[in-house]
Amino acid sequence: ETGYDTKKGLECYEQVKSKNPVVLNPYSTGITLPLIPKAAIDKIPILSMAYGLSASADGKTFPWVFNPPATYWDGASMFVAYAGKQEGGMDKLKGKKLGLVYLDAPYGKEPIPVLEALAKDYGFELKLYPVPAAEMQNQSSQWLNIRRDRPDWLYLQGFGAMNPTAVKEAAKNNFKMDHLIGNWWAGGDDDARPAGDGGKGYLSLDFNQVGTNFPVIQDIIKYTVDKGKSQTPKDKVGENLYNRGVLNSMIIAEAIRNAQKITGKKVIDGSDMRRGLETLTISEARLKEMGAEGFAAPMKVTCADHNGHNAAYMAKWDGKKWTKGSDWIQPIKDKVEPLIEAAAKEYASANSGWPKRTEPCDAK
Repeated sequence: ETGYDTKKGLECYEQVKSKNPVVLNPYSTGITLPLIPKAAIDKIPILSMAYGLSASADGKTFPWVFNPPATYWDGASMFVAYAGKQEGGMDKLKGKKLGLVYLDAPYGKEPIPVLEALAKDYGFELKLYPVPAAEMQNQSSQWLNIRRDRPDWLYLQGFGAMNPTAVKEAAKNNFKMDHLIGNWWAGGDDDARPAGDGGKGYLSLDFNQVGTNFPVIQDIIKYTVDKGKSQTPKDKVGENLYNRGVLNSMIIAEAIRNAQKITGKKVIDGSDMRRGLETLTISEARLKEMGAEGFAAPMKVTCADHNGHNAAYMAKWDGKKWTKGSDWIQPIKDKVEPLIEAAAKEYASANSGWPKRTEPCDAK
């Protein structure tokens, strides 16, 4: 409803907060960032599932913000880990060129600090290709630079119309499609489909499976779609971003269930929901109970870690649909976690009067 318009998103927030929501789901990095300082004041937890501010994974500094199952910084490290493995080992990245094609906005710039740190650690050269918002569908100058630089691998932190344009440009410029890797918001079916056969082999990080072959999706079709209660056409059910929305809803439902269990209340408030999110564990056994076995990796959120830094895999476009293109890939946690801790401290000191955490931790 917000059309990813930050101003409209903030207006929506002001309207909805008087209704005492138990959780806010901005679904936009641009909207999430200005809501972070409001969350503690209004006592409304923010769930920004794998988007928003990577540093908000630090629960000590951000007790009201949650961003499981992985941060943008984890995603960037998975891209580097995958490239290293394909090259024959992380040491083989030395002297290689890795590029970032990104929307020239806070969302697009998120991976840069991690990629810069990893470039120093592994000896690769980082090339940056910013795409202004007004030029999303005209990337000819960026791809001219890519042709000149000849990077070995490209990471796409794109959004909206920028993604299919980048995939089409890569195909047109004969860039190896299996060396172009989108982040998990560059993996919609409509991001790859416009490139036709030229998009075959394009990869995108993913933390949910695609398709309708899961009991949870079959139940949604049976009880909602087939009964005319869905706004989504049936042929879109099971697409990548549809299933991402299902996972988002599963996290919310499980956190509510957990909060009810912790507090003994049937009707919870935002403070209870914060506790429910902060002690959330979705195990393999629980995924199976929900009809979602293999649908996503198990996840666990704790008082100190509001993200979990969980695994993702490479989804591979076969020209018509997404397929599973790799096993689960772990982020380079020993590199990412210290950077997140440092960035959280920097955020708190840059925002004068940032409150110290007073919320007690539930033992779990």
